Amino acid sequence: MSDSHETGGTRRDFLYYATAGAGAVTTAAAVWPLVNQMNPSADVKALASIRVDVSGVEPGTQLTVKWLGKPVFIRRRTEDEIKDARSVSLNELPDVTGRNENVPGSDAADENRSLDESGEWLVMMGVCTHLGCVPLGDGAGEFGGWFCPCHGSHYDSSGRIRKGPAPENLPVPVASFVDETTIKLG
Repeated sequence: MSDSHETGGTRRDFLYYATAGAGAVTTAAAVWPLVNQMNPSADVKALASIRVDVSGVEPGTQLTVKWLGKPVFIRRRTEDEIKDARSVSLNELPDVTGRNENVPGSDAADENRSLDESGEWLVMMGVCTHLGCVPLGDGAGEFGGWFCPCHGSHYDSSGRIRKGPAPENLPVPVASFVDETTIKLG
C-alpha cells in the first residue's frame, strides 16, 4: 500500500512541476515582446554614430549637423579665435568643467575642449544649457562665440559660458578624426 501512495505523491509532484514549468514558459513568451520593444530600433542604432565630411569648412566658418536629434556645431577656428580662447583664465569662467566626453574630468581650458592639439577644430552640442534653445554662432555675442537670444546666454569661441543664465559650458560629444577630412561623432 505504501508503494501506491508514493507513486501517487510522485505523480502529483510531477503535475505541479509540469504546470509551473508550462506557466513560466507561457509567461516568458508573453513578456518577451514587451521587453524586446524597448531595445533601440534599427534607425536609432544607425544614427548612434555618424561621419561628417569637413573638407569644405574654411577657417572662421562652421558646419551644423543633426546627430541624435540635436544640432552639433563643428567649427574650424582661426588663429585669432584660438589665441583669444586660450588667453582666458579659468578664474573668469562661471563653469570651470571641461564637459568634454573625450577628456572626462578635465577643466574648461581651451586645450581640453578642442578636437585637435592645435585647437583649430571645435565640436560641440548646439543646445543652450539653460533651457535647450539653439544659440546663434559665427562670432555672435559679447565674447565672439555663440549667443542664445532667448534668455541672453553668451558663450566664447571655445563654447564656454561667459555671461547669462546658462549654468554650464556647451558639451563636447565623443568625436574623432577618421581621416584628414572626416569627423566621426559617437
